[in-house]
Amino acid sequence: MKRLIIAICAITMVACQQEPKIDYAILSGKVENSRATSATLSSIDFKKEIAINEDGTFSDTLRIPEKGFYSLSIGREYTPVYLGMGNNVNLTVDAATFDESISYTGEGSVENNYLASKMLNESKGIENPVEFYSMTETDFKNKVAELRSNNESLLGELVDADQDFIATEKQNLVYDNYAMLHNYVQRHGYYTKKENFEASEGFLPEEFKNMTFDDEKAYKSSMSYKNMAFDKVMTNIFDTIGDDISTVSVDHLKGLNDIKIQALKNEAIDYLGSFLVSPGNSNMESIYNFFVSNTTKEDTKKKLTETYEKNKDLVKGKPSPQFENYENHKGGEMSLADLKGKYVYIDVWATWCGPCIREIPSLKEVEKQFHNENIEFVSTSIDEVKDHDKWVSMVNDKELGGVQLMADNAWKSKFVEEYAIQGIPRFILIDPNGNIVSADAPRPSDPKLKELLEEELKMQP
Repeated sequence: MKRLIIAICAITMVACQQEPKIDYAILSGKVENSRATSATLSSIDFKKEIAINEDGTFSDTLRIPEKGFYSLSIGREYTPVYLGMGNNVNLTVDAATFDESISYTGEGSVENNYLASKMLNESKGIENPVEFYSMTETDFKNKVAELRSNNESLLGELVDADQDFIATEKQNLVYDNYAMLHNYVQRHGYYTKKENFEASEGFLPEEFKNMTFDDEKAYKSSMSYKNMAFDKVMTNIFDTIGDDISTVSVDHLKGLNDIKIQALKNEAIDYLGSFLVSPGNSNMESIYNFFVSNTTKEDTKKKLTETYEKNKDLVKGKPSPQFENYENHKGGEMSLADLKGKYVYIDVWATWCGPCIREIPSLKEVEKQFHNENIEFVSTSIDEVKDHDKWVSMVNDKELGGVQLMADNAWKSKFVEEYAIQGIPRFILIDPNGNIVSADAPRPSDPKLKELLEEELKMQP
């Protein structure tokens, strides 16, 4: 009998050891009035596409990395979601009334119905941002306190909610409060057209002023905390690098080393890399190496490397990519080689580009100032063939000067692709030998352009 009991215990122990660990959550549901074919569940270190069937239903078993807060995007709408291991949550939503219609059932629904109600409270409270941020300080603080009180009441009424969720969300409501007050300081002057607006002493809580943003859990759990942390990092960096990104060096970016949250550092590098790994920056290579060695996000490393490889042959002194036989508005065709012996300032633009058109008056002024110098001003439109007549008309109507050309294949023109142009307007300066002076030259409205041209053309002050 004793041996039998021992054998049964042994079998039981083996069975327990073989029981699979639950490391997933099931998310299912139905979306009404939406053409979306997929939804995206994401967090800082997780992303999963969930297919939506033709009838709007979906279901997926998600191998989430940990219990916590996620973001669910459907089309242009999104909602916060809280998932724990073993949860089986069902969502229904009408895309036409997204925030108002979200409802959850199943295990994990308690926390998510709360989050849906919280989002609805906040969307109603900030329904009109102009009115919201134009309030007086007193009225604004009262409104924010009201929103917080409503959400605290909702949280306090939850039954059988996950205790980690309760504790985290209590702190998240504090961060939400701080974020709204912080946004007020940034936006009130803009919405009320008070350019010199400054919040009164004591408007922001001392606890907020002293925040160090080194809490990794809060960064994952609170969108408000995440946004405030990113804003502080970017503010500090831009205070250091100033307005002229062409001279930014790794020394200007050392502040990134002080960031305690790696995910925040990754996000900052991802953002900064989009414009600092540029041929317009003489320190591009060292900045690229610094960014790659300091991010742990493989997608960011890949993107940085692709950008660097495209731009490394576009630095000052390298031979410029060529364009050949572009249509000239005045008749005939023109190639870049036809302008050898002169500096060439190229404006890559299009008739549909608002920022491009806003540069036209400044470009005319620069052309006038340097009219007698050894420089040619060339505007290259990347309009589609179907908009050819529109290009012709705009050049005439706006009395555009310089050389007006139309690229041979819009965005896919070899010249545009070889200069890695992904956004316009883009300005390029080439020297008389056909070598690059700047692949990302200052805009006509930027005083630095005149300084650059005067230096290159050796003009006397």
